[in-house]
Amino acid sequence: MDEHYVSHALVSAHETCPVDGLAKSLGPGPFSLVLLFVSPEADLSSLVVEAGKVWKGAKIAGCTTAGEISGEGYDEESIVAVGFHARHFAAETLLVPDLSKLVASDLSDTLLHIRHALARDHGHLPEEFALLFVDGLSAREDELASALAAATGAMPLIGGSAGDGTHFRETLVFDGKQLLANAAIISVMRGACPLRPFKMDHIKPTERRMVVTDADPQARIVRRINAEPAVKEYARLIGMQPESVNTLTFAIHPLTVRMGERHHVRAIQRVLPSGELLFFSAIDEGMVLTIAEPHDLVGHLSAELKALKQPANPVAVLAFDCILRRIEAQERQMIGPVSELLRQHGVIGFSTYGEQIGPMHINHTMTGFAFYPPGTVVSETTP
Repeated sequence: MDEHYVSHALVSAHETCPVDGLAKSLGPGPFSLVLLFVSPEADLSSLVVEAGKVWKGAKIAGCTTAGEISGEGYDEESIVAVGFHARHFAAETLLVPDLSKLVASDLSDTLLHIRHALARDHGHLPEEFALLFVDGLSAREDELASALAAATGAMPLIGGSAGDGTHFRETLVFDGKQLLANAAIISVMRGACPLRPFKMDHIKPTERRMVVTDADPQARIVRRINAEPAVKEYARLIGMQPESVNTLTFAIHPLTVRMGERHHVRAIQRVLPSGELLFFSAIDEGMVLTIAEPHDLVGHLSAELKALKQPANPVAVLAFDCILRRIEAQERQMIGPVSELLRQHGVIGFSTYGEQIGPMHINHTMTGFAFYPPGTVVSETTP
């Protein structure tokens, strides 16, 4: 990453004063926005307080993770900071403190006001974009993304759902003052660096399909598939015994839903004691799901990251990577090659419980932004 545009830093989550180490590595700034991707192993309450003190002039946005991407590849039990230099970026943040009380019209109005104010005060910065971090256990990501769509318009919005390793107990987001569950934080930015949003997935749909016949959409729980108990029917269709189904199974036998000409993963989070399936994203009765198979993760990632080097080398690549991709890489002994690719291409970010891209909440992808030197002509590429 180019220190004149976007800087990054890494410390252990077990450091006594992690913010001091991060600030020293990031440099003096000043920064318009500091992002913090934090292992749940860290002392989060202290971190939020100290971050607000150390980066007084900057907006702060962050969340807990299901693993970090540090600049050296996949990382764990660490804290990653990303600083956007104030000379080249302007930022405002919007905290949504309680997703259960989300009023779409109010959120839309506030977001539009922020966009207009940034355009008025920083119109010399031509690129506009937004980052979204949301509680990954809230089951509100789809509703939130939809509510934001009216106010974002053509502005690209990318983000990730906060994680909690593989514990699935508590996922948190924060600004420089508050640490909250069932919440989200949106960073609206203008910048001098041309950018390209991206979405990568190596999933190929098969011909095997199923229908959700009994579900609780609000809780994202599927009770029955093809009128049979959910886990039993899922296991039968992938050729496994129900008792053998685990998180790795969901990574190598993902389910997708077709939207237009494209398939998007509707990932299973876990099997409940009842035999029902809890999903990471929206699900409903009558939904037709297609079994997919992951193809060459390393080869696909290599090709996609190389493509981001056109028309120039990015000064930063910010990425939000589904936890299921990390699990697949780990179980198939690909952590080393994947980490090396992420390191070579300077990717920074975290592993998520879901990815946000425009008005959609999806799974089993890597989404993000590649930022290029000012003056670079970047082709119109949409996610």
